[in-house]
Amino acid sequence: MAATPSQVVNGLKTRLATISGLRTFSYQPSQVTPPIGYPVLNTVTYHRAMSGGLVEFDATVFVVVGRYTDDRAFADLDDYLAYSGAKSIRAAIEGDETLGGVAQSLTVVSGASIVNLSQGDADFLQVAVQVIING
Repeated sequence: MAATPSQVVNGLKTRLATISGLRTFSYQPSQVTPPIGYPVLNTVTYHRAMSGGLVEFDATVFVVVGRYTDDRAFADLDDYLAYSGAKSIRAAIEGDETLGGVAQSLTVVSGASIVNLSQGDADFLQVAVQVIING
């Protein structure tokens, strides 16, 4: 049985929660208080195997690091985008490729799209990480 979208999102949130100090959500919160992380499903692709046995989820995990004008936020990107380490997004997510048993496998494809997130009167530094989940 294929994973449900909410199982995938909650599994990604659980994996992000293994990063010390990162507040995690299953969706974009209405108020940004960095550092925070949350997943967003982009697409669900059906029939990746015979009889619908494999559903592929394409997700983006967003991590809001800090204020855009804060030099420390840019320095923290090294830790969040590192291949390994205690704050590595890739290492945290790939630490359980089954997301607690709801998926067959996953791959963190890329850490890209380092952008400015504007909310209210504040600008924040945000990184987007693409994850492909085979559910």
